[in-house]
Amino acid sequence: MSLPKKPTATRHVATKSLIKGLMLLVFCCVAGAGWAAQVAGTITQLSGPLLAKKADGAVRVLSLRSEVESGDTLMTEKNTYALVKFVDNSEITLKPGTTFKVENFAFDAGKPDGDQASFSLVKGGLRSVTGLLGKRNKEKFSMKTPSATIGIRGTTFIADVVEPSAEEVAVAVATREAYLMASTASLDALAAPLKPLMLAQGPTPPPTSGGALPAGLYVNVLDGMINVSNPAGALNFSAGQFGYTRNNVMPPVMVPNNPGIKFAPPPAFSSNTTTSASGANAPKPAAVDCEVR
Repeated sequence: MSLPKKPTATRHVATKSLIKGLMLLVFCCVAGAGWAAQVAGTITQLSGPLLAKKADGAVRVLSLRSEVESGDTLMTEKNTYALVKFVDNSEITLKPGTTFKVENFAFDAGKPDGDQASFSLVKGGLRSVTGLLGKRNKEKFSMKTPSATIGIRGTTFIADVVEPSAEEVAVAVATREAYLMASTASLDALAAPLKPLMLAQGPTPPPTSGGALPAGLYVNVLDGMINVSNPAGALNFSAGQFGYTRNNVMPPVMVPNNPGIKFAPPPAFSSNTTTSASGANAPKPAAVDCEVR
């Protein structure tokens, strides 16, 4: 009768590998759960369809009380206004036809060093109301747009990104062609001296009230101060002032009057703060999120 064989070194190695694999799996699950639990804010007012593209590419239809996470891209439909209340009590109200991304949002009341609020307004418009993060760490707030980046000094402001019309696109193409032709002509020693850069980048007058707004970034400060900057320059805007930035190679300019910025959410949105305060202990309605893949 033969005796049982002792475990071999190979079996010991396989067992250790299995244990390490299980520990790694548990770690990944815990880390994933922790990431999923990180919530930037909540939808507290909504007047129509609102979509959220998640970091993993999934698209969800959000409703009242739906949670918004860092990395989400929010898209409002034609007639939709949506108010996002962030965990630091800041608020961002999106107007119809807006695409807005929460690039990176982190807030812990007891850890101000970890504050981060980075947003991107791709198109459309919004109203931003500063919360605790913006008041204690103004430099940690930034809102990128195609024309410039907005920084705050503790404030409430409106930002509107107007996309180029078909006519403006045609003009831009013609301008580009003119620039190329001027550049080619300037290589001819017998030709009259030309300044192609001036031809291609002539001065653009700031927008005025009435008619369609030229493409670019428009801002209106309601309270406090903001700083608008891009590679071409920077400018501060105070309460009651309007600003315009055509693109990221032309500096921001002051506009004397409202050029035609429209922001008119439903009346219920204005009473959101009061409603939230009076109903702080009221039960939350169940959020209904629909995921589209």
